[in-house]
Amino acid sequence: MKAHVLSMLQACAIAVRAQWLGADRPPDLVSFVRRATLLQLDPTSAIAPSADLVLWSRLGAGYTPEDLRGALERRELIELDALLRPAEDIALYTAGMADWSARHAGTGIGQWAEANEAFAADVLARLRTDGPLPSRDLPDTCVVPWRSTGWTNNRNVTQILEVLVAQGLVAVAGRAGKERLWDLAERVYPAVPPVPLPEAARRRDERRLQSLGLARAKAAKQPMEPVHVGEAGEPAEVEGVPGTWRVDPAQLGQELEPRVALLSPFDRLLHDRKRLQELFGFEYVLEMYKPAASRRWGYYALPVLAGDRLVGKLDATADRKAGTLAINALHWDGEPTRKVRSAVEDEIDALAAWLALERR
Repeated sequence: MKAHVLSMLQACAIAVRAQWLGADRPPDLVSFVRRATLLQLDPTSAIAPSADLVLWSRLGAGYTPEDLRGALERRELIELDALLRPAEDIALYTAGMADWSARHAGTGIGQWAEANEAFAADVLARLRTDGPLPSRDLPDTCVVPWRSTGWTNNRNVTQILEVLVAQGLVAVAGRAGKERLWDLAERVYPAVPPVPLPEAARRRDERRLQSLGLARAKAAKQPMEPVHVGEAGEPAEVEGVPGTWRVDPAQLGQELEPRVALLSPFDRLLHDRKRLQELFGFEYVLEMYKPAASRRWGYYALPVLAGDRLVGKLDATADRKAGTLAINALHWDGEPTRKVRSAVEDEIDALAAWLALERR
């Protein structure tokens, strides 16, 4: 099939529109997550938790954190590997979970899990009787302690829970504050038949392309969710960018009605930093892990989207005790037009109002 030829602006508009960041907003929270395929969780709350910022940037002032808690309580969304997903999507992962032990036989983690089968059985028995429970309430009866050069060293309960989640036996049933509550997967996940592995991989690629609009067939491995889409969609070329892309054909020929949005540092539009640079020419690093003196844009700077372009970074801090949203700096990438500057100022005001804080 001949590749579609896209201008840079068309490519950016497709990526923005696919993430529901135009004036056409999603009808509700679950509809957005179904399109996005995931919602990343992160404990940092310099302004608001990332998941809430992502949802506010799509749904607007009508969204409240209680809406997300309600969707989780109703099990419309489930948590898997610190990502919230539509509950029905678990069908795309359960075949891989059932195959976990075979795939990891002979590996370090596989051998550790095999040596600690009795430990896993103790955890499952306790959850069956008393779950959901936080990890601190689960027995550590390991035979072989978990060894690591990192922070997980000797954290045996945490590690066996990760194994049991990967095997599809345990799931996150909710949270008490930031602490995860664990239960048997059969009491958390919906009873949907598993999709066979090859078909599941194909459908995950298709779902991912729908959420991104435009992506590479192959890309560097990412720590949480891939950014490549295999052979999903149709081939495309972006003028001025070498190589072939894959495009969601449903996005071709669609118009983007522009608006301004303030994005979480963990927004799906930003996950693929290489794509971010290639298409938008936008450099971004989350600087909260850097010493203060080394930061260019701020501890938790929010990328600023105006239409199909990323135009700056907002350095702001929410002080809930003082009741203020402190605007430390607004770093523009180039000189904005008066119209863009005004629209961004209005969106900052909207953020303060949504947080019920006074802008300072």
